[in-house]
Amino acid sequence: MPRVARVKSWSGIYHVMLRGANRQEIFHEEEDCLTFLRILERYKIKSELKIFAWCLMGNHVHLLVKEGNEPLSTTMKRIGVSFVSYYNWKYQTNGHLFQGRFRSENVEDVRYILTVVSYILKIQ
Repeated sequence: MPRVARVKSWSGIYHVMLRGANRQEIFHEEEDCLTFLRILERYKIKSELKIFAWCLMGNHVHLLVKEGNEPLSTTMKRIGVSFVSYYNWKYQTNGHLFQGRFRSENVEDVRYILTVVSYILKIQ
């Protein structure tokens, strides 16, 4: 059964979530978090992605972003592949790290932006 296409946000703003496969931990050490943030920064610059809020939990990530000069799916794929390559190299593993493709919710108004920012800051 084919995947359902994502509904594009007219504002270009999304609440993005990446979760470890089987809810496994994806950040074991501070170095893992810093590496994820460096990768995020690299593709933020490359794709002109705007990041309004972020939170790295042990087994998942929350981002509030505005799509840049390429589709969000492309940017998130680059981020995911880069981090998985690092993770698999560091921990001598292979295969999937994330549970399927990233989840995203369209953020279309200021009230919802404030709700998402509040949620992300609260879980930190």
